[in-house]
Amino acid sequence: MKTQTEPTAPTKLKNKFDRMEWAGAFGDLGTLIPFIVGYITVMKMDPLGVLLMFGILMIIGGSYYKTPLPIQPMKAIGGAAITSAGALTPSMVLGAGIFTGFFWLIMGLTGMLNYISKIATKPVIRGIVLGLGLLFVKDGIQKMQSDLAIAIFALLLTFFLLKGNKVPAMFVLLVVGVAVAIFRDPSLFGQLAQIKIGFRVPELAVASVTWQDFVKGTLILGIPQIPLTLGNAVIAITAENNRLFPDRPVTEKKIAVSQGIMNLVSPIFGGTPMCHGAGGMAGHVRFGARTGGSLVILGCILLILALFFSNSVALIFKIFPECILGVILLFAGLELAVSARDVGREKEDFYILLVTAGFGMWNMGAGFLAGIALQELLKRKIIAV
Repeated sequence: MKTQTEPTAPTKLKNKFDRMEWAGAFGDLGTLIPFIVGYITVMKMDPLGVLLMFGILMIIGGSYYKTPLPIQPMKAIGGAAITSAGALTPSMVLGAGIFTGFFWLIMGLTGMLNYISKIATKPVIRGIVLGLGLLFVKDGIQKMQSDLAIAIFALLLTFFLLKGNKVPAMFVLLVVGVAVAIFRDPSLFGQLAQIKIGFRVPELAVASVTWQDFVKGTLILGIPQIPLTLGNAVIAITAENNRLFPDRPVTEKKIAVSQGIMNLVSPIFGGTPMCHGAGGMAGHVRFGARTGGSLVILGCILLILALFFSNSVALIFKIFPECILGVILLFAGLELAVSARDVGREKEDFYILLVTAGFGMWNMGAGFLAGIALQELLKRKIIAV
């Protein structure tokens, strides 16, 4: 007599905190550090608030998603704010964050993203990912040129170390980076040795935002960020997460709502606008991360820096030379771009992929629209390739 098999209880997803998660935690430094340093040194934003909110939200995000779903600075907002620091204020950056939070929360909750996700085929989605990956490669190579000899050595060493998992490549890269920084500036070692612990209590920053700050931040910073966020931090990250972690899927709606909540919370204590950029996931994964534990690890480090070392952050980050950050960024870009290889075998698919990627390298929103337009024209046989 056969007995009925008892249903197996679903496996509870757990974060890991092993050496590979520790190594993968630093896989997004190539993007994270330059923007944080720019906000702190150029925009004169309080490092306590900037680091505190990144730390808290990374810990929450890693604990919730259980994947290396990154939390990054919004690049269009950060780039515009840092390069136009004389005309913009920290309060305008906070205002842009508030607008961004409301915008993506509304986009997610109203279901407007469902239509976008339905019309975007794989060639369009992979085109966005490819364009973003190539942008990371380009930016990485530019940073590597600050010390090309060291960068090439670090690049070859990383390729060699990534053959196996005995020695995490990221740890070696960080050691090389510290050694290069101290060799270039021997006084840096003495400066780092003099750093003292100084606990600070977070201050309410959002109260300083006026209606004028909100409007200017929205028009100058917030609105221009929308196309990049749509392509990179909604469509691309959803595709990448679900490709890499099909057992832990997300939807465009969930990602949009998540970004909305993040950006409504971040300005409270002086945090910058944030997103779930696909390049960050590629960086975390390339250097070993497989769970949200990597985000929790990085978040805890940033939280400690914020509360106890916020006055010395700019000095501490000097141990990461630009050429090494470039190598990290290059590998993140390669990891992202190579995911486009499964686009299909039809000639039309490759055309859509390349048109989307090409325009996407100029503007993510333009890339998405160009890819959709070509896709529809080919489907209706209005044009041929």
